[in-house]
Amino acid sequence: METSVLTVDVTPTPWTGRFDGDGDAHRRWWQAIAPHTSAVAAAALRPAVVLGFCSDAGVLRNQGRVGAAAAPAAIRAALGPLAYHLDRDVFDAGDVVVEDDSLEAGQERAGRAISGLLDAGSLTVVLGGGHETAFASYLGVAGSETVRGKRLGVLNLDAHFDLRDEPVPSSGTPFLQMAHAEAAAGRGLNYAVVGISEPNNTRTLFDTADRLGVKYLLDEDCSPESVEAFVADFLAGVDVLYLTIDLDVLPASVAPGVSAPAAYGVPLPVISAVCRQVAASGKLLHLDVAELNPEFDIDARTAKVAARLVNTLLA
Repeated sequence: METSVLTVDVTPTPWTGRFDGDGDAHRRWWQAIAPHTSAVAAAALRPAVVLGFCSDAGVLRNQGRVGAAAAPAAIRAALGPLAYHLDRDVFDAGDVVVEDDSLEAGQERAGRAISGLLDAGSLTVVLGGGHETAFASYLGVAGSETVRGKRLGVLNLDAHFDLRDEPVPSSGTPFLQMAHAEAAAGRGLNYAVVGISEPNNTRTLFDTADRLGVKYLLDEDCSPESVEAFVADFLAGVDVLYLTIDLDVLPASVAPGVSAPAAYGVPLPVISAVCRQVAASGKLLHLDVAELNPEFDIDARTAKVAARLVNTLLA
């Protein structure tokens, strides 16, 4: 990959965390992660690259409580002190920043960066941002040569379909945008959701999901066994996977710092098991974590959960 392919708005800054020593036995994330350059990534072992998407423009458009633009820094801060047990190299590529209401331009910039990283052979990890992050991720994945001729699946862990039909894109529209983009390319969107809250999705959204052939599992039906079978069935029908985690899929007691806290939610052990299952499949191409709102995050609980899930997916 040419250096010019990857353009970000804010270059990576050093991570911080507890220091116990310099050797591998003491290593933590902040000591293991390095700034991304195409040269070092090309020589790396199973490289993964972290990219921040600092945006809450989509949440504001969707009438939610803003603050998600600060999430990438909060997730990095929660990841930094974690012990590093990964058998891969991880790099930080910095942030794409959405200023004011310039959402679409920011999504396009992030998409180009993601495509370049994927084409260079990296597993890409985007830290959102509201769930408008998902359309930036889609632009990156769909624009990458790594998906040519392959069956792409989009798996969303979320209390909401995010299939709203609105005049302007927002955090509630990304998967309908994806469906329209796939249709324009002569394909259908292969989309599945774990954790849908029936009271928090209107009949119109369920009808849209049914019309598009979306597979979904209601939050009240998310036993460990049913979720494992649902995810296994979805994985069997795809070659490569884009996983997106909206942290409001978790109960509000576990994830209080989100734009729309969940009254019910899917238990963390179930969500963590999905992450292990997806990672073990060998089909994971790209992942993102969305909707952390640090302003409302009690004791950084939600940021710590996000960090734990990212660690699980990369380990």
